[in-house]
Amino acid sequence: MYSLLLALIYLAFISLGLPDSLLGTAWPVMQIELGSPLYFAGIVSMIVSGGTIISSLSSERLTKKFGAKYVTVASVFLTAAALFGFSQATKFYHLCLIAVPYGLGAGAIDAALNNYVAIHYNSRHMSWLHCFWGVGTVISPYVMSLALTYSSWSTGYKVVSLIQIIIGLILVATLGVWRVNEKNESPDVSDKRSEVIGIKGTVRIKGVPLIMLGFFGYCAAEATVMLWTSSYLVEARGISEEIAAGFTSLFFIGITLGRFISGIIAERLSDKTMIRLGTVISALGMLLILIPFSIDAPALIGFLLIGLGYAPIYPCIIHSTPSNFGEENSQAVIGIQMASAYVGSTFMPPVFGLLADFVSIKLLPVYVILFTALMIVMVELTSRKVKENEKS
Repeated sequence: MYSLLLALIYLAFISLGLPDSLLGTAWPVMQIELGSPLYFAGIVSMIVSGGTIISSLSSERLTKKFGAKYVTVASVFLTAAALFGFSQATKFYHLCLIAVPYGLGAGAIDAALNNYVAIHYNSRHMSWLHCFWGVGTVISPYVMSLALTYSSWSTGYKVVSLIQIIIGLILVATLGVWRVNEKNESPDVSDKRSEVIGIKGTVRIKGVPLIMLGFFGYCAAEATVMLWTSSYLVEARGISEEIAAGFTSLFFIGITLGRFISGIIAERLSDKTMIRLGTVISALGMLLILIPFSIDAPALIGFLLIGLGYAPIYPCIIHSTPSNFGEENSQAVIGIQMASAYVGSTFMPPVFGLLADFVSIKLLPVYVILFTALMIVMVELTSRKVKENEKS
């Protein structure tokens, strides 16, 4: 039962990753059909992330009231409905309206499952959890690439929506499996976790504001790469839309492969070491994109390396939350971390869209480097703050 529950959580994270790479992959074609400028993709991304901010800030109360399993199931079906709505959009404002429920669903499941795994499972499983998110993000570009080749972008959204519905039905049929960890918890631990700290109380915990800024920087960089890679390959490298859609998956392949490898070595290295190693690898990828080679291969390898380097960062920051701030505070801290992360996802990709439209899309690697640097500096400062708290 314990292993079956873990498999179901992995499946739920595939469903979380499925929609994340769709918009960036399809946008070069969608913008033409909808008559929208390039940077309008950032507006849709901003609305989606805005919904995740709201649901992440509410995740502590929602999860403690209804439980992680019910929040997960509801979120999967909500995102499935939103994806089907995307497939029916004929105007840009349709996308903006439908982006709201998608964002609300994504934020709730993200915060609930991250905290659940951080408490009940070890670092290896946290890395593999996010590896399965990567599986979802790798599947989607190929689905969309096939849809663009043989049908249309709306077909791609319909197919992914159907996959989400199937995953949701599997989760509904196996709700009873979640009791395996509930039985193992003592009443004292359960009572502590049921106490609601609130946003103000969470922000006052020493070190939390620093890690919020770190998550902001990381997700600003990650979301910018996710959204604009396809457009960068088309506009800056002259690759066709259909081929660029396929090559966009290189970043997601890097993340997925990197998180699988991270799961193998996570028990041997600390979370902090994994984050540092990932930062170095991603920096090498950014340099390959930044250097103006006459051929496309170095830039393509660069996107793969960025994904590979980013792989351990998110799960390792999340996994260290209970040990850094206490299990009784972890749901509240993870919720506010998610909200801060999605602030980066909300505002920074649209800002780059404006830069790309009015200056040059070739600024992508520079933009990503700046936010990656912010992330690693804040993570290091958080680590120091936690050590100071332990000594005092």
